[in-house]
Amino acid sequence: QVQLVESGGGLVQAGGSLRLSCAPSGRTFSFYAMGWFRQAPGKERDFVATINWNGGRTGYADSVKGRFTISRDNAKNTVYLQMNSLNPEDTAVYYCAARSASDTNVYTERHDYTYWGPGTQVTVSS
Repeated sequence: QVQLVESGGGLVQAGGSLRLSCAPSGRTFSFYAMGWFRQAPGKERDFVATINWNGGRTGYADSVKGRFTISRDNAKNTVYLQMNSLNPEDTAVYYCAARSASDTNVYTERHDYTYWGPGTQVTVSS
């Protein structure tokens, strides 16, 4: 069983930056594709970014392209989401997700993922 724990959320002013981290426990996640999703109040949980098992391929939602960067350090068993130029529309609970996959595909749908973290709140003030 893989348990995911997100960290790094908080309150930031518009234009600021945050870096989220996700550290799976229970096993190494070297052969897992990882994703970040977010859910704003009253809205669906939406795809944000994904990275394949070795970091060779990434994918982003159009709304965050050029502002957010997903990366991973398999030696540290951690995946990151660097978020720059934040705006109030980025306010949401951010979730880390994982699925076993040792390929170059990008996975952008909620049902693609097997494991989920409890989420971390990101609030961007105007």
